[in-house]
Formats: sequence, structure tokens, C-alpha cells
Amino acid sequence: MWNLDGRPPVRVDATVLTRMPDAMRRPRASSWADANRPGHVVDSFLEGPCFDAQGNLYVTDIPHGRLFRIGPDLAWQCVLETDGWPNGLALHRDGSLWITDYRHGIQRFDPAGGRLDTVLGHRNSESFKGVNDLVFDAQGRLYFTDQGQTGLHDPTGRVYRWQPDGRLDLLVSNAPSPNGLAVSEDMRVLYVALTRANQVWRAPLLGDGSISKMVALQTFFGPAGPDGMALDRHGRLLVAHASLGCVFVLNALGEVTHLLRSPIPNAMVTNVACWPGRDAVVITESASGSVLVADLPPP
Repeated sequence: MWNLDGRPPVRVDATVLTRMPDAMRRPRASSWADANRPGHVVDSFLEGPCFDAQGNLYVTDIPHGRLFRIGPDLAWQCVLETDGWPNGLALHRDGSLWITDYRHGIQRFDPAGGRLDTVLGHRNSESFKGVNDLVFDAQGRLYFTDQGQTGLHDPTGRVYRWQPDGRLDLLVSNAPSPNGLAVSEDMRVLYVALTRANQVWRAPLLGDGSISKMVALQTFFGPAGPDGMALDRHGRLLVAHASLGCVFVLNALGEVTHLLRSPIPNAMVTNVACWPGRDAVVITESASGSVLVADLPPP
């Protein structure tokens, strides 16, 4: 049961905003695809949609180590190529883009100068399992997930908080496949998507910086689970579900109020981002290398 009053979610059909140009695709084998998409030749796998202050949209291409900028005119440009596996993106208040790279940890990219550096490559000399997604709160503190290959068979995924003074707090250490993150505007609530548990967890953030009484806000189904998340300007939680090909919109009780559907068959909806200043969202559809858009009615 998704809603207490028995009403189904309102369906909103997304449309294709843009698609990676064929000339930029790389249909070749990769070790990332062998581990995460076995049996497939993956020419691209888009994640991490993130807008900058100029209205450009950035996305990552994980298996081929690339970062793309999509301009307001929908022209694509590869602005960074590395030997890593970049996943999530978050815009810092100074205009830099912070990246969770599965191989290299937390990285920072300066779009103006093209400089890339590693902010956090390990914890106490121990390598991360494989960082996945990240988000800044209103005070500039960075929350990120360390997912690796964890799941119900190995519930040891982690959630960290990095302070601007360099302190690193371990908030969660028993998560089966922690993925997307969101922090409420008042910084009192942390949401975490658990892909292999097919759940979204909710944790109060206490005054001393700790978390308490973490619960499963919503439980889904399917061969994969929730991936990226975002909070819209009305406080609704947007949850991209990888295997169900949609974005679920949750209210504060965890009820599903809207369902944003991909127009692409067998879609793999991975990440979602709010379009600044609009009641619209963009969605990465990784199987086809597309970016979708949907208008979300205000509450």
C-alpha cells in the first residue's frame, strides 16, 4: 500500500530532452561493464545530473571515465576524461563540481580552469569500497555513500559526512548498497537510498552531529532498487528507481504522490535532479544514454 487513502499515484509521462550523440558513444568492453552489466557492451552509462549557475547540465559517463556538459542549447561537450569511474556530481558553492569516483574517491573539478584534484582518496589509509553519490547541506558539509558491491549478502555499505575543516564522520556502516542521498533544507533529516534492499531510509540528524532512530521510510520491489534522489523546492523526495523505469515522488509520510514514467521501453532510470527555478526534473536514463524531462505539478 503506497497511500493511506487508497488513491493511486498521479502518473506524469516524461519525455526525452536530449540523447548522447552517436559520435560520442563508445561501444566497447570495459571492466566496469563486466562487473555491473555482465553480458552487455555498454557504450555509455549516464548518471549524476547536476546544473550549474549558468544553466548548464553536467552528467557523468561511468565506464568511460567522462564528464559531459550539456548547454542550454542541448549541445554536448566532453569537458573531462579520466581513468576513473565517475558517478555522482554535486555543485559546491564556489562553482566547482565535486565527483564521487569509484576508483579515486571524492574529487573536485574546476569547470573554468579544467583542473581536477582529489579531496579524499581514503579513510585512515584504508581505501573506500567504492564511493557512489554525494550531496552538500546548507552549511557546505558533504554527505556521501560508500557502496562498493555491498547488498543484502553483505550489508556493510557506509555513509560519511565530510566537514569543511577536514573531519570525516562515519554515520552508517551497516547499509546494504547505499546509493543516493538527500538532506532536508533545515538539515534535520538525512535520506539514503538502499538499492539492494529496495528501500529509502530516513534518519534524524541530531544537534551533536549524530543520527538516531533510522527507519525505512518506503519499501519498493524489483530486481534493482532506488538509485539517485533529490528534494524539490516543495520538500518532496524524488526517488529514481533503476529497474522499474520511473521516479517515485514521496511526501513526508513516505506516500507515493506522483509517478514519473520513462517513455523508453526497458528503461534504467538512475538519477534525478531538479531544474532550478522550475517545477521540472531531469532524469538520466542510462540504458539508452538519454536525459529525460518531466513537469511535476506543485503540491
